Amino acid sequence: MVRKGKRKAAAKTPDIRTVAALAKVSIATVSRTINGSPAVSDCLSKRVWRAIGQLNYFPNTHARSLVSGRSRILGIIVENITNPFFPELIQSFEEIAVAHGYEILVSSSNGDAAVLTTCVRRMLERKVEGVAVLTFGGEEPVLDRLMHRNIPMVLAEFKLDDPKASTILLDYATGIRAAVNHLAKLGHRKIAFLAGPRKLHSAITRENDFRAAMEAAGLAIQKKWVIECDHTLKGGVAGFGKLQELPTRPSAILCSNDMTAIGVLRAAYMEGLRVPQDVSVVGLDDIAFAEYTLPPLTTIRLSRTELARAAFEALRQQAEDPINPRMQREFLVSTSLVVRGSTAAPAAGGR
Repeated sequence: MVRKGKRKAAAKTPDIRTVAALAKVSIATVSRTINGSPAVSDCLSKRVWRAIGQLNYFPNTHARSLVSGRSRILGIIVENITNPFFPELIQSFEEIAVAHGYEILVSSSNGDAAVLTTCVRRMLERKVEGVAVLTFGGEEPVLDRLMHRNIPMVLAEFKLDDPKASTILLDYATGIRAAVNHLAKLGHRKIAFLAGPRKLHSAITRENDFRAAMEAAGLAIQKKWVIECDHTLKGGVAGFGKLQELPTRPSAILCSNDMTAIGVLRAAYMEGLRVPQDVSVVGLDDIAFAEYTLPPLTTIRLSRTELARAAFEALRQQAEDPINPRMQREFLVSTSLVVRGSTAAPAAGGR
């Protein structure tokens, strides 16, 4: 015998009229509140949002954009989504954007100009209100396209003579100088630098800051100990391998990013070397993994939250107050040294 059960009728999906009735306001007031109109008082705005929460109402973002003329979507393009630095940066950017009523569209260029062009095209099709181009190099081919469409943008370490473009300056020098001084204080005189790919202007800046810090500390720079490699785990392994081939080897290695440094930790282990007893290692970025390597990685912290906040603020100003003559065009993000277990005094006699 088949049992027949009674199904409850599905509750009617709330719409803007339902919200207006519960909040005891007009439909127009609900619409203005959702679209962030300053014409709605704080008192009415709170009533509307309270009703939206009670009804579990989801505003139609497409309809909102048609009414307001704004998509409230911001784009963010990063260099390499497989590097943990960038997902952490995206997470911070999204949290800040959502808290201010924006959505984000994410793309990764993977260092490929053709892919970057496709990323920008996708964002233009979605009518983004601004783009944070945080590829740290290689973005030049698509900048004209954004400028031509009059799209606000913010760039990392790249200045553009355009009123719609802002720049985030990264103070690598402070952190790198602190790292070199830390190693020198421990007694290291033989310090190598695994530089990033020179197609990235950020890698060039970091290498120049390393050279300046070494000179300021009175330490000689061995040309053969400055090696260009990818900002990847494999890049760190390859860079360490090149140092191992040299007759004279450094007692400390400063890396252009944490992924390279973690690759060095792996390569040193495979060579039977102990970190930091046989060689000290320093990274740059302070990704979440850095605290959990063995040993925990001494690194130069570059705050993703601070970087994301600067990027969002630059785009928000352009989107919401584009004619402000006192609009901030440059944002500075600082760095600092985090000392953990991968650095120690060099062994007697060095390597």
